[in-house]
Amino acid sequence: MKLDWSHTVLNINNKERILDFYTNILDFKVSDRGLLAENGPEIIFISQNPKEHHQLAFVVDRDEVGSHSSLNHLSFRVDSFDELKEAKLKLDSINHDYLPLCHGNALSFYFNDPENNGLEIFFDTPWDIDQPQAVAWDPELDEKNALKWVEKTFKNEPSFVIREESNKEFVNRK
Repeated sequence: MKLDWSHTVLNINNKERILDFYTNILDFKVSDRGLLAENGPEIIFISQNPKEHHQLAFVVDRDEVGSHSSLNHLSFRVDSFDELKEAKLKLDSINHDYLPLCHGNALSFYFNDPENNGLEIFFDTPWDIDQPQAVAWDPELDEKNALKWVEKTFKNEPSFVIREESNKEFVNRK
């Protein structure tokens, strides 16, 4: 059986703040919404992919925002370094804290949405490397210098290879 990831549903408290963040900062669009049942909580579906009804959904049924959940973070891949920089500019525009981390195989920004759900936006580098790896990187670097920095930082790791030259499968790799 092969499973493809479909969507994630989060319980939220303040739908206005959440929708403002996901639609204005992360560029999602509301695709549908309604009550889960008569007198039940509202569910709001959002997506960036016009072929997917929803990639995320929010159930307006969370009591305490400060409480921890088992969710660590949701992760979103962007296709270009320019898109990663665009995400940085949007987060900077609202003075939103983020943590720039490099995993060798990706340059990432980690941050929280308005209800403290962990999020990551990342750009794939051309390399593969055994995980976990996490080194803070300078988000002011341009793409050329960021990739030079990644290579310099991780080149002495034995598993650091150009992804195209790697024969490793990710499942059962060790």
